[in-house]
Amino acid sequence: MFKGQPKGLFALALANTGERFGYYTMLAVFALFLRENFGLEAGTAGAIYSTFLGLVYFMPLVGGIMADKFGFGKMVTIGISVMFIGYLLLSVPLGGDTLAMIAMLAALLLISIGTGLFKGNLQVMVGNLYDDPKYADKRDAAFSLFYMAINIGALFAPTAAVKIKEWAELSLGFSSSDAYHFSFAVACAALILSIAIYYIFRPTFRHVEGGERKKGETVVEDTLTPAETKSRMTALFLVFAVVIFFWMAFHQNGLTLTYFANEFTQKTSEGLQSMAFNVWNLVLIIVAVYAGFSIFQSETRKAKVISAAVVLGVIGILVYKYINVSGTVAVSAPIFQQFNPFYVVALTPVSMAIFGSLAAKGKEPSAPRKIAYGMIVAAAGFAVMAFGSFGLPTPDAQKAALEAGEAGVFCSANWLISTYLVLTFAELLLSPMGISFVSKVAPPKYKGMMMGCWFVATAIGNMLVSVGGFLWGNIPLWIVWSVFLGLCLLSALFMFIMMKKLEAATK
Repeated sequence: MFKGQPKGLFALALANTGERFGYYTMLAVFALFLRENFGLEAGTAGAIYSTFLGLVYFMPLVGGIMADKFGFGKMVTIGISVMFIGYLLLSVPLGGDTLAMIAMLAALLLISIGTGLFKGNLQVMVGNLYDDPKYADKRDAAFSLFYMAINIGALFAPTAAVKIKEWAELSLGFSSSDAYHFSFAVACAALILSIAIYYIFRPTFRHVEGGERKKGETVVEDTLTPAETKSRMTALFLVFAVVIFFWMAFHQNGLTLTYFANEFTQKTSEGLQSMAFNVWNLVLIIVAVYAGFSIFQSETRKAKVISAAVVLGVIGILVYKYINVSGTVAVSAPIFQQFNPFYVVALTPVSMAIFGSLAAKGKEPSAPRKIAYGMIVAAAGFAVMAFGSFGLPTPDAQKAALEAGEAGVFCSANWLISTYLVLTFAELLLSPMGISFVSKVAPPKYKGMMMGCWFVATAIGNMLVSVGGFLWGNIPLWIVWSVFLGLCLLSALFMFIMMKKLEAATK
């Protein structure tokens, strides 16, 4: 899985891991912070949340255009510096008045601009590593590994956000709303780690940073005909149109799915289920998965034996912990966001093994076909939520019942845990494959801009996330989830209708 990849991949992936850890730590509690600190309604908080997400993913277009002219590496460095200033401003507790709102919005703008300069251009550099014929056939696998690294950072983010907030409240005596700022401060430390990794290991990828051409340096020429360029651009924009609706649905994880966790999911867990809310148990499962694959992929008997011992050791630890489980654990709404990155990291080797086996037989689906399948799987994820929501009151009715002193209706955490599993399968089919598709199909002179356009499509989808917030109120929950289900199915149908055109562009 890791064999034969250029060293620059791992350096760039680790730099991105630190940045994503900070970003998702902030994002895990951001929607709840907006409502508690500023007293905003669900729809208003959702509009701010989705607008921020939209800007974060729109700005890479600007960053990509600038990088095509000034170089990818230079934009990455500037971007991470601007992000740091934004997170630093967001970390200062200023209360909930108008000045605090203005400062927060300014911080979000800086974070968006910095992310725009950093995120897309780092991914273009990853793709550029695979323009070398030596590594060309490993491009899809590389982006799966890169995506996995992003989610290692995201895996620990919800736990970090919750624990640091609790520490600020209990140990330092900060109010609940002010304690959120300590979660935001984590991003500052994470960015320092990211830039350190970037510059320490820069020699492994300096040749793909772009910028001013040095004497004697070769330049990749754009040998495409105008017709080929048009075909490729058309295929890219068709894919961009589809992923808008995926991200609109998927990023409900930080909005309506978090609202659902906060308002309709049981607040405690016990037994086997309670073990899922300890991030270190999830890490042990990940270790077991990777060690299990190592048993079959290792080339020496010694390595196979060590891998088997690790698997048995992890199983033993988990069994011991299960036997000694007692009492209940508190379940906080943001903690559910750890399941998506956990599934991504744990399932990446499974996904790579499946598609590697299909590729060896000449049956691996094309990237556009994988994206279409991903939309179908995403629809299935929201079908799980729709089914689990039958019989539940509307959010407004639940709120009224609780305010009247009634018990309210709460459901098992397993509905959300299962939904995140299904949505992660969809994400693995769509996101890393989409990024790989862009890096492969984009005409050389437009690489930065086209990667930026991928993020613009994501941005539009993120702006539309707010639809979920405005549906959250007096509409039955199963109808809310069915809206996203239907959009995903329609997008998949569109992909299959356009499949010949899409696949022709990759040849």
